[in-house]
Formats: sequence, C-alpha cells, structure tokens
Amino acid sequence: EDLNYLSTNKLKILNDPIYGFIRIPNSLIFDIIEHASFQRLRRVSQMGLSNLVYPGANHTRFHHALGCLHLMQKAINVLIVKGVKISKDEETALCIAILLHDIGHGAFSHALEHSIVTGITHEEISLKYMQHLNIEFNGKLDLAIKIFTGKYHRLFLQQLISSQLDIDRLDYLKRDSFYTGVAEGNISSDRLIAMMNVVNDELVIEKKGIYSVEKFLIARRLMYWQVYLHKTSLVAEHMLVKVLMRAKELAENNIDLYGSSSLRYFLYNKTNKDNFDEKVLELFSKLDDYDLLSAIKEWTNHQDKIISNLSSMIVNRNLLKIEIFDEVVSEIDFSIHTDRLMNSSGLTKKEASYFVFKGDISNQAYNKYQPIKILNKNGDIEDIVLASDQLNLQALSKPVKKFFICYPKKMELA
Repeated sequence: EDLNYLSTNKLKILNDPIYGFIRIPNSLIFDIIEHASFQRLRRVSQMGLSNLVYPGANHTRFHHALGCLHLMQKAINVLIVKGVKISKDEETALCIAILLHDIGHGAFSHALEHSIVTGITHEEISLKYMQHLNIEFNGKLDLAIKIFTGKYHRLFLQQLISSQLDIDRLDYLKRDSFYTGVAEGNISSDRLIAMMNVVNDELVIEKKGIYSVEKFLIARRLMYWQVYLHKTSLVAEHMLVKVLMRAKELAENNIDLYGSSSLRYFLYNKTNKDNFDEKVLELFSKLDDYDLLSAIKEWTNHQDKIISNLSSMIVNRNLLKIEIFDEVVSEIDFSIHTDRLMNSSGLTKKEASYFVFKGDISNQAYNKYQPIKILNKNGDIEDIVLASDQLNLQALSKPVKKFFICYPKKMELA
C-alpha cells in the first residue's frame, strides 16, 4: 500500500499531429496500450510500402489505433449529449474494441496474409489477441469482444467499429491524407462525428451533415485510386508477396533461409485457424516490419536467383514495370512477356511467374447494401444515395474494376 504514491499516472495525454492532445480515458485502457501485443503495432507500418511513392507515409498501426481511440471518445460524447444512453461499461468496451480492431495485422499489413501466414485472416487473429488479453485482464474485455463480433444487442455500437462510416475510416482517411500529403483525402471527421445520431438502434447522420458525407465518400474514392491503389505501391506490395511466396517455397524444399526465429517459424510451418494457438500467437507477436526488412536485405545475397533478384528490386526500389488497363489483359500479351523472360534468363514458366504476373483491382466507394442513413428534419430516414442531390453518388456505388500486368523493365535478371 505504501508504494501507491509511486504507481504510474495512467491518465496520460499524448500529442497527435492531427488532433492535438489525445487523452487515455482510464487505467484499463492504459494497461492495454502498454501491453507488448499492442506495442508491436509501433513496428507495423499503416500503409505497407506506400512510402516508396509518398516518402512521408511512415506512420504506424499504433498511431492509427490511438487516433481511433480519440475519435471514438468524441463520438460517444456527441451521442450522450443527444440523449443516447451509453453506459460506462459500453463506453470502455467501445474504446477497447476500436483500439484493438487492427491488432491482428501482420508485418507490412496485408503481405503476410497472402504468403506465409495463410489459412487465417487478420480479423481472426485480432479476435485471438482480444481473447488472449481477456484472460490476462480477468474478463474485462468480455463486452468489447461481444461488440466487435456483432453479438451485442445494440447494433449501433458495432456500426461505430465497423460500417461504411465507422471510426476506423474516419481516422485512416484523415491520417493517410496528412502523411502522404494528398490533400483530397482530408475529410472533416469532427463535423461527421458532430452530425452522428442514433435512431431505432442504428447509426444515422443528421441531414445537415449530408455534404460532409458526400465529401467523405469522394475522398475515399480519390484516396483509393491515388494512394492505396497507386500503381507503384501496387507493384511493390505484389513483389513483397512474391518474395515471401518464394521464401515459403524454398522453405518447403528445406532450403536454408536467413530470418528471425519468428519469421523462420512461419516460413517452415503451415498455419491455419485450428493450429493458431497461444504458442503461435506468441510467435506472431514477435513478427513485424523489421523482421521482414532485415530478411529481405539478407536474401539479396541468396544463391536462389529468384529470391535474390526480387529482394534486391524491393530494397533498391528498382521495381517491375506495371501497366493498368480498363480491359482484361490478354493471354497473348501475358505470354509474350513470360516467353521473353524465359528465353533471356533461362527460367522455367513457374519461375518466370514471380516476375511476370497479372491481376485486377477494384474500388467501390459506396456499398449500397450497407447504407449510410440520413436523418431528415421530419424524422424520416433515407439512404444517402436517395437523400443526396448529387448524381455522382449513384456512380460511386458501382464497383470500378481495372486490370494490371507486371513484368521486368529489363529482360535479363542479375
């Protein structure tokens, strides 16, 4: 008891370049932030390899999660002032759920899911983290988990965590726009939050916030094409997946690869939903961007010329050429590039597929099956597409699909 005066002050204030001061609301949330599993997010970049295009985009998942915590507190206060009943427990649960919504993301965000930590999604890993933390915190995350998994009877609480106009999107659009310098993405999250309300247990936006919603949807579309699906980021992300797939293939053939102990575990073992136990979660917690980067730097010297070439290309930003089209890439174009590479470098067709590949990207700014609802003055509620006088919102709900092909700029490999 005498040591109490030495205990840390847990109601800390953090400085964020976008929102200014962020307050940690209570000691439970402070302890979750301090936990090693959460601190790992400092070592996972929010935007993968986008810094190869936008040099300022070096912010982390940790930073984003704290921003979400801040916006969630604002949203809760707005709703309470408007007479929506939210208990203290629900308030804490919302803050925990939004803080941990991305905790299962692997190194460089999505690259691992498509290459070495397969058979389980980052959302499922997030849930495993929450369940693990819940044991450590004696069941204090019960309600947060219920809300996160959509099992709580108050629907609007989950909509704040995951919907078309959720707290996550309000932070990442603003944050990514700030760090990339792409001003078009700079939405007014404050105004959107100030316009939130709840009717029949559903999250709605008051009519006078309609233009802010329109700007949010258009900003989202612009950020996708200009930033998230920027062709250079796209080719870099795909190359990262390819280098990890090659590493996995070499590992399956018992070829020795440099890597941290946790990276080697995922290279030399198969994961899936069923075997992703506490031990595997512990190893996953030790895996972050630094493991991948140090391995890729070392693999530039590997005797396997596929992994060494791909690694050198990523490290030196000497990326494959990418072309984007509105139509599907023809088999003829695809095989021309493949054959040229096979002939000049003596690769097999399978080996050439690490350097010549195609795919598609799509972006739908608005999904009409999960509508954003507008609350009119007379109490009626309608879908934003109907409430808006802008024809382009109809267009924003159509998915736009584009097709790409990647191939080496020079046909000889090093």
